[in-house]
Amino acid sequence: MGQLSQQPVGHVGSRKIYEDDSIILWEFELAPGEKSPCHTHEHDYLFYVLAGTRLEVYDADDRHLGGFDSPTGACFALRRDGEDLVSSDDKGLRVLATHSALNAGTGTYREMLIEKKAR
Repeated sequence: MGQLSQQPVGHVGSRKIYEDDSIILWEFELAPGEKSPCHTHEHDYLFYVLAGTRLEVYDADDRHLGGFDSPTGACFALRRDGEDLVSSDDKGLRVLATHSALNAGTGTYREMLIEKKAR
C-alpha cells in the first residue's frame, strides 16, 4: 500500500497537463493498493474515469471515510461546500475536501480531472 503524506500537498492529480486562467487539467493514476498523498481540493471540479475501480477515501489523519465505485466512462462533478466536497450531479457524494484516495480494486485506476478556477 502507498504511503500517506501527513500534510496536504495541494496536488489533486498525478500530473498537471494544462492550466490557464479558467481551468487546470490533471491526469490522475493509482496502481492497485496505492494510496494518493493527502491533498486539498480548493476548486470545484469534475473528473472523467478512463479506467475504473473502487476508491476508498481517508481523511488527513488516515481515518476511513467510506468508498464508492468509479466505473470506466463515468463522470463525477463536485463543488466545495465549506470544508466538504458535494456532488453537483446526481451521484450523492459528500466527502472532506482534504483527503487521500486508495485504489481498492485489482486494476490501475486512471482519470482526467478538470478544476474550475473561480473568476
